Amino acid sequence: MSTAPARIAGPVALPRLPHTAPPPGAVDAHAHIFGPEARFPFAEGRGYTPPDAPVEAYLALLDRLGLSRGVLVQGNAHGYDNAALLDALERAPDRLRAIAITDARVAPEALRDWHRLGVRGLRFHEHAPDARPGYVQGVGLEVLKRFRPVMRDLGWVVQVFCHHRRLPAIAAELSGISREMPVVLDHMLMVPAALGIADPGFQALLRLVGEGAAHVKVSAPYRLSTAFPDYADAQPFHAALLAANPDRLLWGTDWPHTSIPAATMPDDGALLDLFTDWTPRPEDRARILVGTPARLFW
Repeated sequence: MSTAPARIAGPVALPRLPHTAPPPGAVDAHAHIFGPEARFPFAEGRGYTPPDAPVEAYLALLDRLGLSRGVLVQGNAHGYDNAALLDALERAPDRLRAIAITDARVAPEALRDWHRLGVRGLRFHEHAPDARPGYVQGVGLEVLKRFRPVMRDLGWVVQVFCHHRRLPAIAAELSGISREMPVVLDHMLMVPAALGIADPGFQALLRLVGEGAAHVKVSAPYRLSTAFPDYADAQPFHAALLAANPDRLLWGTDWPHTSIPAATMPDDGALLDLFTDWTPRPEDRARILVGTPARLFW
């Protein structure tokens, strides 16, 4: 009998109000919802067991931070079962879009039904060769071949959770995909901040972004940093991407911050403040929070 992973910490219940209101129409371009488990059971083989983080709580977070809309990304705890995601889209169609995860058992034409609900892309995982085995890790880019014609027809996004050591080997492939549909990479590649911006994976990312061949989410600095709560060691990565091409950047909360210990759980209001401080020009903040996500997801 399988043993479920231990339950992880939940997010800060009442984040602080941001010191600068986001621009009208601002989008949180990366968040997750989980459960409620009684209605949407968690997947066997998952890497973690979250507390319930249902769509109602997420919409309350958007309201608290002054954000108009959000993009939900299928999380590991639900595996390939996108039922909670699709239910959320049906309940808040004007405010939410989503990125799903599926394996090859789903018929490509099913994506058209998902599109009508508000799904706007699929997420793929490119792990390091020594990635942790034995749990649901998503699907790699090899599965894109099955869905590529329909995704291209729908104008969908190819979202990639990519280990920084993996990117140099697939950068050319991603550049080719970007000529057909947008490519979005997660969380600044989660390069350990101690490696610095000279890391080969991050340099490959800078080239893709600078050439307009990839978008990247300047989100979750705590997944790079060891400097809670201000993550100063992650700021150079944000600055380098901003200098490379502000038209190819997105920002997201990464709520509810899976697998982060309670003692270092980020405050979502503080994360939005960091984004504002690290992105000093209002026109760049408007591109990242409003213009680019509207173009990709709405």
